[in-house]
Amino acid sequence: MIKTLTFAVMHFSVAFAVAYSLTGDIVVGGAVALIEPLVNTVGYAIHEHIWARFRQRRQTSPQSAEVITAAPCAA
Repeated sequence: MIKTLTFAVMHFSVAFAVAYSLTGDIVVGGAVALIEPLVNTVGYAIHEHIWARFRQRRQTSPQSAEVITAAPCAA
């Protein structure tokens, strides 16, 4: 849990620093520092959901057992 909290603090700090350095506006920096991690978290959850479905389909597919090997290169 501590690792998660320290990562969140780091994420907010980086988002603030980037937005503030690009705009020079502390309000914009603060807004981006709050909004960007929230949007990123939602995006990550969607990404994980898509990958879980991909893995599930790949495991149930009969083609998933095939091994693909590269053909030798002609020199």
